[in-house]
Parts: sequence; structure tokens; C-alpha cells
Amino acid sequence: MSKKLIAPSVLAADFGNLQRDIEMVNNSEADWFHIDIMDGVFVPNISYGMPVLKAITKHAKKTIDVHLMIVDPDRYIKEFAQLGADILTVHYEACTHLHRTLQAIKAEGMKAGVAINPHTSVDLLKDVIKDIDVVLVMSVNPGFGGQSFIENTFSKVQRLKEIIAMNNATTIIEIDGGVTDKNAAELAKAGADVLVAGSFVFKAEDQPQTIKNLKQIANS
Repeated sequence: MSKKLIAPSVLAADFGNLQRDIEMVNNSEADWFHIDIMDGVFVPNISYGMPVLKAITKHAKKTIDVHLMIVDPDRYIKEFAQLGADILTVHYEACTHLHRTLQAIKAEGMKAGVAINPHTSVDLLKDVIKDIDVVLVMSVNPGFGGQSFIENTFSKVQRLKEIIAMNNATTIIEIDGGVTDKNAAELAKAGADVLVAGSFVFKAEDQPQTIKNLKQIANS
């Protein structure tokens, strides 16, 4: 099995010291930068937009994993590609024509991700699983950091793993929300490939060590 990846969520970083926090992730054992874009419509919160993403990509030296929690994401696909996104993830719940959106993301040279909210069944992705590079399973309700992990996530990940195997897909599974050293091992065992950690990393006393520990736990 390939190595489990860690993706610190920049939403939890200190925006007064953004470059410092980006450098910390660059120099740590983290694999991706997870970047949440929220519009205040699809989720009850507004995060940051293009200028901040541009500032992040200028300094970031690792994979840029952009998670769009916005309505009508199709409008911005080209722009996110130009800003340096490597992976662009849209919400299943926000896309009327998901297959078309996935093709549009890939046409811009990015990997295509689909995020699903806690109430959304992974079975709804069966018909497009071969077109999805990454499924992002929300293990909290999207919109705010620092929430508690939803336990049902483990069985969702196991079911998703079955769907991927049944369809001979190469899709990887990413978990976002409430990930800590307490559930990382169980998530990895259930089949998660990428763990997003926000508050757990950025609120830690020793951030690089916290990332390192999380990675060791996930890969043990």
C-alpha cells in the first residue's frame, strides 16, 4: 500500500504570519497544502479568495489541494488552474452536472476531486468513480474548523474503498475534519489515503513534530 499523506489545512494557520506558516509546512513532513475556499452561500462561512491563494501558491513548495465549498464552482475552474491548484475538489451537493465539471477540471490539467458532506451517501459516486481522482469525505459539517469528528466516517470510508475496488478505479480517499492522533490510525486502517488536519496541527506547540507524529501513526 502506498504511503498515507498528511495535508495541513491552511484555514487554521495564522493569517498575520501566513508566510511563516507556509514555510513551516514546506519544511515539515507534510505532503499537501489543503486550501478551503468558502463563499458564505454553500457553507455558512467565508474563508479567503483568490488573492490569498495567490500569496500561498507563491511560497508553497508542495501539492496545492484546493477544496471549493462554493455554489456553481464551474465559473472558476480556469482561474484556480491559473493560480496553481494541483487538485481541485468540488462538492457533490453543489454540482448539477458533476461529470461535466470533472471533465472541465481535468481539461485544465488539474486532478479532479469530489467532496461529500456527512449526510451524503458514497454510493452516489458509483457512476463517476472512475472519473474522480480524489474523494474528500467530510468528517465534520463543512464551514468551520475545530469541530468534532463524526464517527460514521469510518464505515463510509470502508464502503467507498469497496466501490473503488469494484470499479477498478485509482481514486484516493481524503478525510477532512476533526482528524487527530486519536483517529488517524483507524482512518488509515479503514482505507483513507490522505488526512487533512487543521487546528490539530496549527494550534500545536510543536507543529512540525505534530505533523511527523500524525504521519507515523497513519503509516504504522
